[in-house]
Amino acid sequence: MLFIALGHDGRRALQMAALALPLLVWVAWPLRTAALHRLRALFAWPLAMGFVIDGAVRDYLWDRYVAAPNNSMVLGAMSNTQTRESLEYLWLNAPDMLWRATLVLAAAALLALALRRAARWPAGAAAWRPSHRACRYALVLLVLVSAIAHASKPWRRLHPTLYWTKWVDDANRLREGWSQQSQANQRLLESARHAAPTVTFEGASTVMLVIGESINRDNLGLYGYPRDTTPRLESLKAALGDDFSVIRNAWSADASTLPSLRSLFRFGQAHGADAPHLLALARAAGYKVWWIGNQDDMAVEHQYAQLADRAATINRRPGRSGDTLDGELIDEVGIAARDPAPRKLIVVHLMGAHPHYRLRRPAGANPFAGVQDDVEQSLRRAGRSAWTREARREYDAALRYHDGVLSDLFGQLRDSLGVGGRGAWLYLADHGQEVGHELDRVGHSASTAAGYRIPALVWRSEGLPSQVAERPFRADWAAWTVAELMGLRWSGRDAARDVLNAAYHWHPPPLAVRVTSFER
Repeated sequence: MLFIALGHDGRRALQMAALALPLLVWVAWPLRTAALHRLRALFAWPLAMGFVIDGAVRDYLWDRYVAAPNNSMVLGAMSNTQTRESLEYLWLNAPDMLWRATLVLAAAALLALALRRAARWPAGAAAWRPSHRACRYALVLLVLVSAIAHASKPWRRLHPTLYWTKWVDDANRLREGWSQQSQANQRLLESARHAAPTVTFEGASTVMLVIGESINRDNLGLYGYPRDTTPRLESLKAALGDDFSVIRNAWSADASTLPSLRSLFRFGQAHGADAPHLLALARAAGYKVWWIGNQDDMAVEHQYAQLADRAATINRRPGRSGDTLDGELIDEVGIAARDPAPRKLIVVHLMGAHPHYRLRRPAGANPFAGVQDDVEQSLRRAGRSAWTREARREYDAALRYHDGVLSDLFGQLRDSLGVGGRGAWLYLADHGQEVGHELDRVGHSASTAAGYRIPALVWRSEGLPSQVAERPFRADWAAWTVAELMGLRWSGRDAARDVLNAAYHWHPPPLAVRVTSFER
């Protein structure tokens, strides 16, 4: 249990303890013969050491790099390390590893001793049973908790045997896929250079593309939501007027991150082999490209971040348990915005309101906790469960924090431009989120319109066409608009998909769910 506590915290530690319960019960259960006793020791010792080593390795990685084992940095380092490099690393970091190795060896010895003295069948007992009723009840409870832990996929996959087997497979796949992805990225850059994009204006320009995560515009005060989730963005809108456009009817074409990003950066032609890539075009046109993210995802790392000139990922814990706040990347964005390169494209990929919602804002920062407002009453009338209503409060609190991050990012851009500087800012979400809007459920949703309803905000230093806010917008067409904000021109440009262009011609995206109206 010590090593579980070392390698995991909070609820994750309890989940690991539940997964270890069968092993503990097995060791405590009396066995009749010496042969069975030896067989148990033979199997139980390596299983128990799996939990020990898992905790020690996780503790080392978090202490040293603030990273989980399946973090892309860790997987990448392991996949790209040769034997000699590994030995050099062990030598250089031996002092930090030594005390953990000593703990592991001590645990191995103690486990061996404990298994040697593990429970045996009571002498003279014909049929052994726990002597006290409370013991029997406790045993049933332990078995039930363990059964739940092993039946739940998110819990089960944490088991050291499964987790590290998958980890090795992921590292091998990464090593095999690197050369292919590297070649694919090189082809994209060569294709972009062949397209010979040009820039329509002289002088410097900074464009910032901010991609939110799991944001439903129906929960933003900026879009008329009753809760005060976007006070700072509303202040910006009031100060900037039509120059800061809130696109009322914005939609994602996908309900999950990876397909949405692929469609966005490939100009809505996700499956087209010859489709251009926004980042490659920007670099070919002379823009210096940054990718600054808070999502530690291997696919994102290799398909997007590696196409940038500069890349930084501040999160070192993949998946939903990553708790690095989006605000922690603002300084990194400021460095990029102040870079002396004359033309810059800065892509900021946020964690936004990705479940778990409570991890997307600072602890204690929930102004909607326990409120009994119009939103709460509306959810009650719709028959939403207490769990869904609580999730909505946490979601809205995450959006309130998200509002501050977006405002700060916008401020970083404008401050870097100076008086008369040319720049633009576009924010949109990769997809929406169902939080009791249409169903009594919470999370990503490909089966309801809430999974596709997103916000989209745009600002340009030279101003915007007045009708932009009322035009329907598709996230998979966003690259055409970003290209326009950068002033790019190339032979394959399609003005009819650029929401800023007078030739813009909307047609609805093909969604997996029927939408009654794309104009609300």
